[in-house]
Amino acid sequence: MNALTIRLLAVPGAVPLLRHAVREHLGDGACPDAELCVSELLTNAITHLGEGTPVTLRITGRATRTRVELTDPEPRVWPVPRQAADGDESGRGLVLLDAVALRWGVVRGPDTKTVWCEL
Repeated sequence: MNALTIRLLAVPGAVPLLRHAVREHLGDGACPDAELCVSELLTNAITHLGEGTPVTLRITGRATRTRVELTDPEPRVWPVPRQAADGDESGRGLVLLDAVALRWGVVRGPDTKTVWCEL
């Protein structure tokens, strides 16, 4: 499978577009978990780094193992799972990521950070 790389600005309208791109790349119904992870990673970037932050999405791997990566230009803002209360409308993104991914993590570069997961 060829890799998919998309550079974009992190804005709410990009979330459904990225989900569609992942669906097209992996095949319809091939990996709804990848769509969920892409949504959560991009939403976290929007929430914690701000709208308009430039990010890069990469999808690599095969049907048996897919890797999703989202790179942003802020290596000092680290994702931290939190416990959302029952009434909270947000705060479950990394918990969802952890639930559907085989594993996930963060790689810090000199001027970037990449949050990744494998499915």
